[in-house]
Amino acid sequence: MHDFLAELGLQTHNEGTSTGTTTITDNQSTTHAIYSPVDGQLIGHITNTTAQSYERVIDAASAAFLQWRKMPAPKRGEIVRQYGNILREHKHALGKLVSYEMGKSLQEGLGEVQEMIDICDFAVGLSRQLTGLTMHSERANHRMYEQWHPLGIVGIISAFNFPVAVWSWNAMLAAVCGDVCVWKPSEKTPLSALACQKLMAKVLEQNKLPEGIFCLINGNAVVGEWLTKDTRVPLVSATGSTRMGRIVGATVAQRFGKSILELGGNNAIILTPHANLDLALRGVVFGAVGTAGQRCTTTRRLIIHESIYEQVKQKLVNAYGQLTIGNPLDAKNLVGPLIDKDAVTAYEQAITKLKEEGGNILCGAEVLNGKGYESGCYVKPTIAEAKNTYHIVQEETFAPILYLLKYSQIEEAIAMQNGVKQGLSSSIFTDNLQEAELFLSAWGSDCGIANVNIGTSGAEIGGAFGGEKETGGGRESGSDSWKAYMRRQTNTINYGKELPLAQGIEFNL
Repeated sequence: MHDFLAELGLQTHNEGTSTGTTTITDNQSTTHAIYSPVDGQLIGHITNTTAQSYERVIDAASAAFLQWRKMPAPKRGEIVRQYGNILREHKHALGKLVSYEMGKSLQEGLGEVQEMIDICDFAVGLSRQLTGLTMHSERANHRMYEQWHPLGIVGIISAFNFPVAVWSWNAMLAAVCGDVCVWKPSEKTPLSALACQKLMAKVLEQNKLPEGIFCLINGNAVVGEWLTKDTRVPLVSATGSTRMGRIVGATVAQRFGKSILELGGNNAIILTPHANLDLALRGVVFGAVGTAGQRCTTTRRLIIHESIYEQVKQKLVNAYGQLTIGNPLDAKNLVGPLIDKDAVTAYEQAITKLKEEGGNILCGAEVLNGKGYESGCYVKPTIAEAKNTYHIVQEETFAPILYLLKYSQIEEAIAMQNGVKQGLSSSIFTDNLQEAELFLSAWGSDCGIANVNIGTSGAEIGGAFGGEKETGGGRESGSDSWKAYMRRQTNTINYGKELPLAQGIEFNL
């Protein structure tokens, strides 16, 4: 473990770590311990940001913005390109730290770092394509156009399940747009964030740029509250629960700030009689148990046509019986631990509520103990028969619990898919063109993401990522998501000798 921490420039837990813009601390700082859900071992201690050090971070970011915004966008893209390269150099070490600190499989940890590299590549290209718009004026000898300017400080609050990738979705785009970033990672996975910060500090130092362009603050919800209330931070991008999003959205809106909210998901896959079941089975199982069910895009509901229901049910139970659960750094294990014992408690409570409402457990519903499971964070992925109207089915439980639901008509299936408060990701498996097009139509899926013949998880950085309803409505990553990190300005230039007014108004002095 210590080898990959050392490669990333992190000290062992006996020596401690520090945070700020990588270095800022003060005498009032406290630390908290970080334990791995993989084996329950202490990884290290992280320094919490105090009110005093927070002010110093914001001051550093504000000063850095005055320099950073003047740098041409392609030059900013060059810094992002260099960061992508340093991530390539340290991909295995950072991916291993992500896996060990969060509990996802090593392949998923490496995949998360690759996603960071990909968004760096995307942002480098974007730095030469921050286009505006020209328009014809109704007034003679006038030209109208729109241009986009950086906002300033972008606050980024990220969640534990993707400790580094979601930060990069925001930070790399914001950076080429001319913004500076202050990152508040989850208090459950701050070491991965600190590693990213240290790698970025090397790039900034090599280019003689101020550390304040990319800043890091650490701590609990109180530290995040400082960010959301701060009028010096015009945009806050927050990933987390719907409960958290309500607080962040209301707080930022109250001060007329902007927010990007990526919140809960209650994602469903529809299996029609025309589905390729071999294809669908892989998509369902990975979507339901990948990252131990701790993705916002995790498949939580499987809506199955009555004619294939029993067949699908049996195939799934058989597939779950083959899942290997254990240390995620071991490639033979397909399912790792939940993030902590609180998550295990939530898993157990959800199963209890399901039984009380009449649900039928088909497999799983067990917390694992004994050799290899000493952390107390390992659970068996669960399949249960349920109804879409159950209260527990309407909620998002951040654990590997899959609810099987039955339908008879495709319109009924789509209504069930849409019949929850969340609206992030959705999918249908069918080889029938009419069913696929109906699902993708304006009266089909109401989610921000709608897929055909692939699962609900596995978003690519080229597309805008986000959802509707209680998922928040924000968009990150690809497409034109960059516009959220900039302010639009409409310009009119009069190159004539007269001053005609709009709509032909006469105003003679």
